[in-house]
Amino acid sequence: MNEVIQIANLRKTFRLGDQIINALNDVSLTIHKNEYVALMGPSGSGKSTLMNILGCLDSPSAGSYRLNNTEVAKMTDDQLAHVRNKEIGFVFQTFNLLPRLTALENVALPLIYAGMSGKERQQRAEYVMEQVGLKERMEHKPNELSGGQRQRVAVARALVNNPSIILADEPTGNLDTKTSYEIMGLFQDIHSKGNTVILVTHEEDIARHARRIMGLRDGLIEYDRANEPVRGFMS
Repeated sequence: MNEVIQIANLRKTFRLGDQIINALNDVSLTIHKNEYVALMGPSGSGKSTLMNILGCLDSPSAGSYRLNNTEVAKMTDDQLAHVRNKEIGFVFQTFNLLPRLTALENVALPLIYAGMSGKERQQRAEYVMEQVGLKERMEHKPNELSGGQRQRVAVARALVNNPSIILADEPTGNLDTKTSYEIMGLFQDIHSKGNTVILVTHEEDIARHARRIMGLRDGLIEYDRANEPVRGFMS
């Protein structure tokens, strides 16, 4: 299996007044291509800090992070921007959609930064919207969509550039149980098509959709185990 993420002795510290907070404390892990990993842990465990570093949205205080065999710390700003736009797709708990744009326009946004023509953007965004089951909702604005539909738009936006890695930070946190399981079914489809999926959650039933579960506590990896994913949806 190809190693897409290699982290060694990673540390992240924050200064809070006179205190030094160790958000991550000597974390080492490897994630291979087409793995489906859930990062679990209570609030303050370091899971979101780790996710931000994996997504090149934040830098570690010490240690090594290699993405596709390239040391992230040695990347230029342009290289990092390329990684964030092309290599990694982000899905957030709060959807992060622009309210004045239609669902289709929100999905097409990353393609503007990729330099794609207007016609190509339209075609690609429409295709991905169909893939997430929103063919009939393309022209709706976020406030005209349900929570589940908004998260599907966010997933479509994450997929639109064909990234190899999907990072999802509490993607079901604002959704009811039935909708949460529908969104997790969507992630299962994404994984089955060859993507590497890394999911942050504090919910055991959501983590159980993954093939591997890592538990964080106090900035340390508490456990790392294989998992037999759940099948089907809860009603």
